[in-house]
Amino acid sequence: MIEKMKFITLTGPKDDIDRVTETYLRKYEIHLENAMTELSDVKNLVPFQEPNPYKELLTRVKNLTDQMGDAAAGVKPADVTLEEVQQVLDRVSSGMNEMNAQKKGLEEKIADYDGRMATLAPFRSLPEDFTQLLNYHFVDFRFGRMPKSFYSKFKDYVYDNFDTIFMVTKQDDQYVYGIYFAPIRESHKIDAVYSSMHFERVFIPAGYKGTLEDAYDLLKKESDSAASELKLLKKEIRDGLRDEASRLLGAEKLLSELSQDFDIRKDAAVMSTKTDRYYIICGWMGESDFPKFEKAIENDPKIVCVPENAEDTGETPPTKLKNPKLFKPYEMYVKMYGLPNYKELDPTIFVAITYSFIFGAMFGDWGQGLCLLILGGILYKIKKAPLFGIISCAGVFSTLFGFLFGSCFGFENVTPALWLRPRTSKITLPGIGSINTVLVVAVVFGMFLILTTMILNIINSKRLGDKEGELFGTNSLTGFIFYTGVVIFIICSFTNHKQFLGAAFIIIFFVVPLAVMFLKEPLTAKLTHKEPKEKVGVGMFIVQSFFEMFETLLSFFSNTLSFIRIGAFAVSHAAMMEVVLMLANGGKNIGVVIGGNIFVMGMEGLIVGIQVLRLEYYEMFSRFYRGDGKEFKPFLKQEKNA
Repeated sequence: MIEKMKFITLTGPKDDIDRVTETYLRKYEIHLENAMTELSDVKNLVPFQEPNPYKELLTRVKNLTDQMGDAAAGVKPADVTLEEVQQVLDRVSSGMNEMNAQKKGLEEKIADYDGRMATLAPFRSLPEDFTQLLNYHFVDFRFGRMPKSFYSKFKDYVYDNFDTIFMVTKQDDQYVYGIYFAPIRESHKIDAVYSSMHFERVFIPAGYKGTLEDAYDLLKKESDSAASELKLLKKEIRDGLRDEASRLLGAEKLLSELSQDFDIRKDAAVMSTKTDRYYIICGWMGESDFPKFEKAIENDPKIVCVPENAEDTGETPPTKLKNPKLFKPYEMYVKMYGLPNYKELDPTIFVAITYSFIFGAMFGDWGQGLCLLILGGILYKIKKAPLFGIISCAGVFSTLFGFLFGSCFGFENVTPALWLRPRTSKITLPGIGSINTVLVVAVVFGMFLILTTMILNIINSKRLGDKEGELFGTNSLTGFIFYTGVVIFIICSFTNHKQFLGAAFIIIFFVVPLAVMFLKEPLTAKLTHKEPKEKVGVGMFIVQSFFEMFETLLSFFSNTLSFIRIGAFAVSHAAMMEVVLMLANGGKNIGVVIGGNIFVMGMEGLIVGIQVLRLEYYEMFSRFYRGDGKEFKPFLKQEKNA
């Protein structure tokens, strides 16, 4: 369900905004809107601009708490005042300044070592003493790298035609690293040739002694030594901060709250009069919160609140979902598709019921269902992750269908089937012959769901003022009549009641609806007194409408058949468990039975979960759901009222 909203405008003396924020707004959820935008026609209104005095202190405190690391684990923040925060910072900083300077120096030294090592690393295999290279008088050399594709061309077409030697020292997926030598008199020409092959020079400064491998190892030793020193220094810093951990965490908590409170000015505005200046705050509040908020401020002479009903504002409020705890985990699936528009129906309960029901039908085994129910419930209680709640609810319906199918961990001789056996139950249809019962039931159930989603679309379209979606579109009242006719036609055809399918039936359920859908654009324009979005000629209109009609009929057919997967998975689940029992020698090998059940619950459970979600999104949501809502984001986290 979507909670109803009130649009409230708060005003009072400019200097009183912090008290109002701390005393009232911190206790109630309010979604702020920019007052300058909302009240653009009000004169003498300017942005509320003041620098946040807490941000610098907060940055300093966070820098210290970040350095505490494990020392802060399990430490409860102490209650501190703003004056005590400054005292704690001064006391801690005086002892930490020197160590932080040492820490910064070591970090810079390690970064320098690592950078030099990264430069040398591709050339470590060069056997030549680096000092000797620098003493060459008649030969120039260049370190660098070349893309692999150009290196191949270089070897095949260029290398043998110039006085140069290229020594490869390393290769990776993209580059060939190495050093080339060239006579000094030819070096400019050779450099140009290598540049044309996209050779990128790497400059290695003089000063290294021995081979580059020796230089790299020396840098590595120096870097490791500095890293060890830094590790000891960080431990010393953590130990030094441990005594102040509680007060520092309390300071961080206090400053975070004060800084967040102060930032309300970003959305507030200031109105000036001849005698005083007032703040103005605008935002949305849930109708369940507003009476409590109104009662709290009724005796406060410094605050004025002007409420408006959402319908009177002419704006679309943010969406705040408010569903019973049982259905709350399914909000995750709704939000994945898109948050509902404030004026739409919230599909969460619909998703919860249909998703769990379809999952249970496709995964009908009461033994495995109980496992999903219990395991999902335990994990949801511990982790609070919505997915585990969904698994637990799906396990309820898997258990129910397990009893209907008479299946327990794949065994079909433990309990009788209260309804049918998915793999063996058949039904005979005129003109088709014998067919699996669950496949037929799945298609019939799919038809029922399609009709249900059409009704939901009609309601949503009416709420949103979409006349085409309500009356003339594919999933509108017209589409509902047409598809109802298709359902009746199929039922009468297979039950030998064709006497109902006369000319009147064809005209009412097929001819008229198809004609209306064909002419939906001009009919909508006539009803709404608006011109069509695109004006086209009669010929183009006929062609366009014909193909749209063809696509509509094709989508009805494909969407209906898509629900066969419900029955198909019910059959395949039974077949997979039969294979498990066959491998377990009729269930005598307990290890294989347990392993097979775990495998099926894991693999098939995942596949079924995805397939059901696909049905929800593509076969149902696409018919009635827009999902273009704006999320309700409270400025301050709600606290428990005192």
